[in-house]
Amino acid sequence: MWDFSFRRSIGIMVQTMPFVLLRMAIYFGAALAYVLITGTGAGIGWGIGALGDDGFRGSATFFGGVIGFGLVAFVMYWLREYILYMVKAGHIAVMVELIDNRPMPEGRGQIGHAQAMVKERFAEASVLFAIDQLVKGVLRAITGLIRGVFTILPIPGARQLIGILHAFLKVAVGFIDEVILAYGMRTRATNPWQSARTALVLYGQNYAPMLKNAAWITIFVYGLTIILFFIMLAPAALIANIFPNGMSAMGVIVAIILAWSVKAALLEPLAVACLLQAYFRTIEGQTPNPEWEDKLEGMSSKFRKLKDRAMSAGQQDGTAKDAAS
Repeated sequence: MWDFSFRRSIGIMVQTMPFVLLRMAIYFGAALAYVLITGTGAGIGWGIGALGDDGFRGSATFFGGVIGFGLVAFVMYWLREYILYMVKAGHIAVMVELIDNRPMPEGRGQIGHAQAMVKERFAEASVLFAIDQLVKGVLRAITGLIRGVFTILPIPGARQLIGILHAFLKVAVGFIDEVILAYGMRTRATNPWQSARTALVLYGQNYAPMLKNAAWITIFVYGLTIILFFIMLAPAALIANIFPNGMSAMGVIVAIILAWSVKAALLEPLAVACLLQAYFRTIEGQTPNPEWEDKLEGMSSKFRKLKDRAMSAGQQDGTAKDAAS
């Protein structure tokens, strides 16, 4: 049915507990910041609203909360590059080592060891982030290719079906960019741009089994997230009562924030651990298919940009080696 083991993935999560705890600290901390800053903004708005009538106070409270929420969202957006570099990539590096049965240090030493591995492959956070953005662009192109196949099939209600399919595929490939980055760590690649290209070609030529695995994982992750949302509604309603005038709508927002934090801290790395197993098992013994490489070059400017960056990085390495010799 699928090419991974949930039991093995849970074992990997347990073995990488230092990173799991780090993710929990970051994302639960972010959830707390959303609630506190949004509440503070709403409180300030409520105080300003005392200068007017009830309608003005309600509007001021609402917009104060929105501004507070927006401030935290802006900070999280600004930190996304750092989180990818220091947390997500490090966690992936440890997972790869464990899947390949390589020894890893325990405790906090695991985090330092993993981050050293990431810095060895990606000298700066901006390099990793740039590669990740290009990879996501290529994955979108592959998803568009799959969607295009369905547009030519004579299926009743095809337009609505394609819209649903596209939305599902967009979510399903959401974790695969991290799997592509993992390929370079596993192969100990010195040119991360080229390793990303190779990993994408291998993904493209195996898109059917990989999407099957991604689909099962997506159903599992988002199904659990929805359940978590409903579970979180009760404590969220209590938290919402702290806000000025109760702000009942805040209960739903807080529940979403709490469910998101659990998903980001625990469910997403579990999903990546599953996909890493599926990807490495699927591509075992394969080499990149030149036809798929040509296909990706023809349909994705992001893939062509990866090629240019890979060639540039290769030339710089060659120049450095010549200078050293």
